Amino acid sequence: MGKIIRGDSLSVLKTLPSESINCCVTSPPYWALRDYGVDGQLGLEPTFQEYINKLCNIFDEVKRVLRKDGTCWVNIGDTYWGGGNNRGSSEENLSAKQFSNRGARGQCSRDWDKSFKPKCLLQIPSRFSIEMCNRGWILRNTIIWHKPNCMPSSVKDRFTVDFEYIFFFVKSKKYWFETQKEPHKEVSIKARNSRLNQTIHKGAKKSAVNVQLGEEKRGNRFIPEGGRNKRTVWRITTKPFKEAHFAVFPEDLIDTPIKAGCPKGGTVLDPFCGSGTTGIVSQRQEKDFIGIELNPEYIKIAEKRLD
Repeated sequence: MGKIIRGDSLSVLKTLPSESINCCVTSPPYWALRDYGVDGQLGLEPTFQEYINKLCNIFDEVKRVLRKDGTCWVNIGDTYWGGGNNRGSSEENLSAKQFSNRGARGQCSRDWDKSFKPKCLLQIPSRFSIEMCNRGWILRNTIIWHKPNCMPSSVKDRFTVDFEYIFFFVKSKKYWFETQKEPHKEVSIKARNSRLNQTIHKGAKKSAVNVQLGEEKRGNRFIPEGGRNKRTVWRITTKPFKEAHFAVFPEDLIDTPIKAGCPKGGTVLDPFCGSGTTGIVSQRQEKDFIGIELNPEYIKIAEKRLD
Protein backbone atom coordinates (compact mmCIF):
# COMPACT_ATOMS: atom_id res chain seq x y z
CA MET A 1 0.00 0.00 0.00
CA GLY A 2 1.26 3.47 -0.80
CA LYS A 3 0.01 7.03 -0.68
CA ILE A 4 1.41 10.43 -1.57
CA ILE A 5 0.40 13.54 0.35
CA ARG A 6 0.69 16.89 -1.37
CA GLY A 7 2.18 19.69 0.70
CA ASP A 8 5.20 21.16 2.40
CA SER A 9 7.25 18.41 4.11
CA LEU A 10 7.39 20.09 7.52
CA SER A 11 3.67 20.88 7.63
CA VAL A 12 2.60 17.40 6.51
CA LEU A 13 4.99 15.64 8.88
CA LYS A 14 3.42 17.49 11.80
CA THR A 15 0.12 15.77 11.01
CA LEU A 16 1.59 12.24 11.19
CA PRO A 17 1.41 10.31 14.47
CA SER A 18 4.55 9.87 16.55
CA GLU A 19 6.56 6.65 16.18
CA SER A 20 4.46 5.42 13.25
CA ILE A 21 7.24 5.02 10.63
CA ASN A 22 9.79 2.21 10.40
CA CYS A 23 12.18 3.73 7.90
CA CYS A 24 12.85 7.01 6.10
CA VAL A 25 14.64 6.95 2.73
CA THR A 26 14.94 10.23 0.87
CA SER A 27 16.98 12.67 -1.19
CA PRO A 28 16.16 16.31 -0.42
CA PRO A 29 16.68 19.07 -3.00
CA TYR A 30 20.34 20.05 -3.05
CA TRP A 31 21.19 23.64 -2.21
CA ALA A 32 21.42 26.23 -5.02
CA LEU A 33 21.49 23.69 -7.83
CA ARG A 34 17.98 23.58 -9.26
CA ASP A 35 14.73 25.51 -9.24
CA TYR A 36 11.78 23.11 -9.40
CA GLY A 37 9.39 25.94 -10.17
CA VAL A 38 7.08 25.69 -7.17
CA ASP A 39 6.51 28.14 -4.32
CA GLY A 40 7.85 27.13 -0.92
CA GLN A 41 10.46 24.73 -2.27
CA LEU A 42 13.58 23.85 -0.34
CA GLY A 43 17.03 24.54 -1.83
CA LEU A 44 16.89 28.17 -2.97
CA GLU A 45 17.63 29.82 0.36
CA PRO A 46 20.09 32.74 0.12
CA THR A 47 22.58 30.98 2.44
CA PHE A 48 23.43 27.32 2.88
CA GLN A 49 23.24 27.81 6.66
CA GLU A 50 19.55 28.66 6.29
CA TYR A 51 19.11 25.67 3.99
CA ILE A 52 20.71 23.26 6.49
CA ASN A 53 18.67 24.68 9.36
CA LYS A 54 15.41 24.28 7.40
CA LEU A 55 16.36 20.79 6.32
CA CYS A 56 17.23 19.68 9.84
CA ASN A 57 13.96 21.16 11.16
CA ILE A 58 12.22 18.78 8.77
CA PHE A 59 14.30 15.87 10.06
CA ASP A 60 13.41 16.82 13.63
CA GLU A 61 9.85 15.90 12.65
CA VAL A 62 11.08 12.77 10.85
CA LYS A 63 12.75 11.79 14.13
CA ARG A 64 9.46 12.26 15.98
CA VAL A 65 7.41 10.09 13.59
CA LEU A 66 10.12 7.42 13.36
CA ARG A 67 9.78 4.42 15.65
CA LYS A 68 12.42 3.95 18.35
CA ASP A 69 13.88 1.09 16.31
CA GLY A 70 13.59 3.04 13.03
CA THR A 71 16.29 3.96 10.52
CA CYS A 72 16.84 7.02 8.33
CA TRP A 73 18.81 7.18 5.05
CA VAL A 74 19.58 10.51 3.36
CA ASN A 75 21.20 10.98 -0.07
CA ILE A 76 22.59 14.51 -0.40
CA GLY A 77 25.06 16.19 -2.76
CA ASP A 78 27.44 19.12 -2.51
CA THR A 79 27.63 22.51 -4.24
CA TYR A 80 30.54 24.52 -5.64
CA TRP A 81 30.26 28.18 -4.81
CA GLY A 82 29.88 30.64 -7.67
CA GLY A 83 30.57 28.30 -10.60
CA GLY A 84 28.64 27.81 -13.82
CA ASN A 85 27.79 30.04 -16.79
CA ASN A 86 25.19 32.74 -17.32
CA ARG A 87 25.55 34.27 -13.88
CA GLY A 88 22.80 36.84 -13.48
CA SER A 89 21.06 35.91 -16.73
CA SER A 90 17.36 36.53 -17.08
CA GLU A 91 15.18 33.48 -17.65
CA GLU A 92 14.32 34.33 -21.27
CA ASN A 93 18.03 34.25 -22.17
CA LEU A 94 18.60 30.74 -20.86
CA SER A 95 18.69 27.60 -22.98
CA ALA A 96 16.30 24.75 -22.14
CA LYS A 97 19.02 22.99 -20.16
CA GLN A 98 20.03 26.17 -18.37
CA PHE A 99 16.38 26.92 -17.62
CA SER A 100 15.99 23.49 -16.00
CA ASN A 101 18.88 24.44 -13.73
CA ARG A 102 17.83 28.03 -13.10
CA GLY A 103 18.82 29.11 -9.63
CA ALA A 104 22.06 27.18 -9.98
CA ARG A 105 25.21 28.89 -8.76
CA GLY A 106 23.79 32.40 -8.96
CA GLN A 107 21.79 32.17 -12.21
CA CYS A 108 18.70 34.34 -12.70
CA SER A 109 19.98 37.27 -10.64
CA ARG A 110 19.40 35.66 -7.25
CA ASP A 111 20.98 37.40 -4.27
CA TRP A 112 23.24 34.60 -3.01
CA ASP A 113 25.48 34.70 0.04
CA LYS A 114 28.93 36.05 -0.89
CA SER A 115 30.78 34.80 2.20
CA PHE A 116 32.83 32.20 0.32
CA LYS A 117 35.43 32.35 -2.38
CA PRO A 118 34.32 31.39 -5.90
CA LYS A 119 34.99 27.73 -6.79
CA CYS A 120 34.94 26.63 -3.13
CA LEU A 121 33.29 23.28 -2.42
CA LEU A 122 30.90 24.11 0.41
CA GLN A 123 30.87 20.70 2.19
CA ILE A 124 27.12 20.80 2.64
CA PRO A 125 26.76 17.03 3.25
CA SER A 126 29.31 17.19 6.08
CA ARG A 127 27.69 20.27 7.60
CA PHE A 128 24.29 18.57 7.38
CA SER A 129 25.44 15.34 9.04
CA ILE A 130 27.15 17.25 11.86
CA GLU A 131 24.02 19.32 12.52
CA MET A 132 21.92 16.13 12.53
CA CYS A 133 24.20 14.68 15.21
CA ASN A 134 23.99 17.95 17.14
CA ARG A 135 20.21 17.44 17.16
CA GLY A 136 20.41 13.96 18.64
CA TRP A 137 20.67 11.63 15.65
CA ILE A 138 23.17 8.76 15.71
CA LEU A 139 25.22 8.52 12.50
CA ARG A 140 25.96 4.86 11.79
CA ASN A 141 27.53 5.05 8.32
CA THR A 142 28.62 7.46 5.65
CA ILE A 143 28.05 5.59 2.38
CA ILE A 144 29.70 6.61 -0.88
CA TRP A 145 27.54 6.27 -3.97
CA HIS A 146 30.11 5.84 -6.75
CA LYS A 147 28.65 6.68 -10.16
CA PRO A 148 30.78 5.01 -12.87
CA ASN A 149 28.73 6.70 -15.60
CA CYS A 150 28.76 10.16 -14.01
CA MET A 151 28.13 13.26 -16.11
CA PRO A 152 31.32 14.29 -17.98
CA SER A 153 32.79 17.60 -16.89
CA SER A 154 34.67 20.14 -18.99
CA VAL A 155 36.32 21.74 -15.96
CA LYS A 156 40.11 22.12 -16.36
CA ASP A 157 41.34 22.90 -12.85
CA ARG A 158 39.92 20.07 -10.69
CA PHE A 159 38.88 16.42 -10.94
CA THR A 160 35.46 15.26 -12.10
CA VAL A 161 33.20 14.39 -9.17
CA ASP A 162 31.78 10.87 -9.53
CA PHE A 163 30.19 10.22 -6.15
CA GLU A 164 27.56 11.39 -3.68
CA TYR A 165 26.91 10.70 -0.02
CA ILE A 166 24.25 8.60 1.67
CA PHE A 167 24.03 9.03 5.46
CA PHE A 168 22.62 6.25 7.62
CA PHE A 169 21.10 7.66 10.83
CA VAL A 170 19.19 6.08 13.71
CA LYS A 171 17.47 7.62 16.75
CA SER A 172 18.29 4.85 19.27
CA LYS A 173 21.23 2.57 19.99
CA LYS A 174 19.06 -0.48 19.32
CA TYR A 175 17.24 -0.50 16.00
CA TRP A 176 15.91 -2.89 13.37
CA PHE A 177 18.60 -3.86 10.86
CA GLU A 178 18.95 -6.81 8.49
CA THR A 179 22.56 -7.56 7.62
CA GLN A 180 23.28 -7.31 3.90
CA LYS A 181 25.91 -9.44 2.17
CA GLU A 182 27.94 -9.00 -0.97
CA PRO A 183 30.02 -11.58 -2.90
CA HIS A 184 33.59 -12.24 -1.90
CA LYS A 185 36.16 -10.96 -4.34
CA GLU A 186 38.22 -13.75 -5.88
CA VAL A 187 41.45 -11.98 -4.99
CA SER A 188 40.41 -12.02 -1.31
CA ILE A 189 39.69 -15.76 -1.44
CA LYS A 190 43.08 -16.48 -3.02
CA ALA A 191 44.86 -14.28 -0.48
CA ARG A 192 43.14 -16.00 2.45
CA ASN A 193 43.94 -19.46 1.11
CA SER A 194 47.54 -18.39 0.61
CA ARG A 195 47.81 -17.15 4.20
CA LEU A 196 46.15 -20.35 5.41
CA ASN A 197 48.62 -22.57 3.54
CA GLN A 198 51.62 -20.56 4.73
CA THR A 199 50.51 -20.78 8.35
CA ILE A 200 49.75 -24.51 8.15
CA HIS A 201 53.20 -25.18 6.66
CA LYS A 202 54.65 -23.53 9.76
CA GLY A 203 52.89 -26.11 11.93
CA ALA A 204 49.88 -24.16 13.17
CA LYS A 205 46.54 -25.89 13.55
CA LYS A 206 43.73 -25.09 11.13
CA SER A 207 41.48 -24.13 14.03
CA ALA A 208 44.02 -21.55 15.17
CA VAL A 209 44.16 -20.08 11.67
CA ASN A 210 40.38 -20.01 11.63
CA VAL A 211 40.27 -17.91 14.81
CA GLN A 212 43.09 -15.69 13.59
CA LEU A 213 41.28 -14.84 10.33
CA GLY A 214 37.97 -14.39 12.13
CA GLU A 215 36.15 -16.67 9.71
CA GLU A 216 34.02 -19.80 9.91
CA LYS A 217 35.29 -23.02 8.36
CA ARG A 218 33.52 -23.97 5.10
CA GLY A 219 35.01 -27.24 3.87
CA ASN A 220 38.69 -26.61 3.27
CA ARG A 221 38.19 -22.86 2.80
CA PHE A 222 37.86 -20.38 5.62
CA ILE A 223 35.30 -18.11 3.97
CA PRO A 224 32.07 -16.87 5.61
CA GLU A 225 28.92 -18.40 4.18
CA GLY A 226 26.71 -16.17 2.01
CA GLY A 227 29.33 -13.56 1.22
CA ARG A 228 30.99 -10.81 3.22
CA ASN A 229 29.34 -7.98 5.11
CA LYS A 230 28.39 -5.26 2.63
CA ARG A 231 30.89 -2.41 2.36
CA THR A 232 30.16 1.33 2.28
CA VAL A 233 31.23 2.16 -1.29
CA TRP A 234 28.33 1.29 -3.62
CA ARG A 235 29.05 1.29 -7.34
CA ILE A 236 25.70 2.01 -8.96
CA THR A 237 25.09 3.59 -12.35
CA THR A 238 22.64 6.45 -12.82
CA LYS A 239 19.58 5.68 -14.93
CA PRO A 240 17.84 7.90 -17.51
CA PHE A 241 14.28 8.98 -16.77
CA LYS A 242 12.04 10.17 -19.59
CA GLU A 243 9.48 12.05 -17.47
CA ALA A 244 9.81 15.73 -16.49
CA HIS A 245 11.82 15.26 -13.32
CA PHE A 246 15.47 16.24 -13.14
CA ALA A 247 16.74 14.38 -10.09
CA VAL A 248 15.71 10.71 -9.97
CA PHE A 249 17.90 8.35 -7.99
CA PRO A 250 18.17 4.79 -9.34
CA GLU A 251 16.08 2.03 -7.80
CA ASP A 252 19.22 -0.05 -7.18
CA LEU A 253 20.57 2.69 -4.93
CA ILE A 254 17.73 2.53 -2.40
CA ASP A 255 17.01 -1.19 -2.65
CA THR A 256 19.62 -1.95 0.01
CA PRO A 257 18.60 0.75 2.54
CA ILE A 258 14.97 -0.37 2.41
CA LYS A 259 15.95 -4.04 2.73
CA ALA A 260 18.35 -3.34 5.57
CA GLY A 261 16.31 -0.73 7.42
CA CYS A 262 12.64 -1.75 7.20
CA PRO A 263 10.97 -5.10 8.02
CA LYS A 264 8.35 -6.62 5.73
CA GLY A 265 4.99 -5.05 6.44
CA GLY A 266 6.68 -1.94 7.84
CA THR A 267 6.20 1.60 6.56
CA VAL A 268 8.74 3.59 4.56
CA LEU A 269 8.57 7.40 4.45
CA ASP A 270 9.97 9.72 1.79
CA PRO A 271 9.37 13.40 2.72
CA PHE A 272 10.74 14.54 -0.67
CA CYS A 273 8.93 11.99 -2.79
CA GLY A 274 9.64 13.43 -6.25
CA SER A 275 8.88 10.85 -8.92
CA GLY A 276 8.13 8.08 -6.41
CA THR A 277 11.16 5.79 -6.69
CA THR A 278 11.18 5.10 -2.94
CA GLY A 279 7.54 4.01 -3.18
CA ILE A 280 8.19 1.67 -6.09
CA VAL A 281 11.02 -0.13 -4.28
CA SER A 282 9.05 -0.25 -1.01
CA GLN A 283 6.04 -1.87 -2.67
CA ARG A 284 8.27 -4.37 -4.46
CA GLN A 285 9.62 -5.41 -1.05
CA GLU A 286 6.07 -5.72 0.39
CA LYS A 287 6.35 -2.63 2.55
CA ASP A 288 3.92 0.25 2.96
CA PHE A 289 4.86 3.69 1.70
CA ILE A 290 4.05 7.30 2.56
CA GLY A 291 5.39 10.04 0.30
CA ILE A 292 5.24 13.82 0.69
CA GLU A 293 5.64 16.07 -2.37
CA LEU A 294 5.08 19.78 -2.95
CA ASN A 295 4.99 19.77 -6.76
CA PRO A 296 1.64 18.53 -8.18
CA GLU A 297 3.26 17.59 -11.52
CA TYR A 298 5.68 15.24 -9.77
CA ILE A 299 2.82 13.68 -7.81
CA LYS A 300 1.14 12.79 -11.12
CA ILE A 301 4.36 11.13 -12.31
CA ALA A 302 4.81 9.27 -9.01
CA GLU A 303 1.22 8.02 -8.88
CA LYS A 304 1.46 6.80 -12.46
CA ARG A 305 4.66 4.89 -11.66
CA LEU A 306 3.21 3.42 -8.47
CA ASP A 307 0.13 2.22 -10.36
